[in-house]
Amino acid sequence: MKKKIPRFRSDREAEAFVAAADLTEYDLAGVQPVQFEFERKEARVNMRVPESLLRAVKVRAKARGVPYQRFIREALERAVAARR
Repeated sequence: MKKKIPRFRSDREAEAFVAAADLTEYDLAGVQPVQFEFERKEARVNMRVPESLLRAVKVRAKARGVPYQRFIREALERAVAARR
């Protein structure tokens, strides 16, 4: 039986674990890929949307485990990338 990945309190703890651990000993079945955001966010957007749409966005974001504003930003990025 494979070991469970421990919970980490900081990025530093996680990095130390990955650097030292043999990951083949751990159950990685529940691991999901993540996208890191490095670009600085300098511009603001303020828009009105129907309350029902905002509720639906928040539900979907929560299901993905991301803040709803990041969820919206990712949707905008996908829409722009699809046009290229």
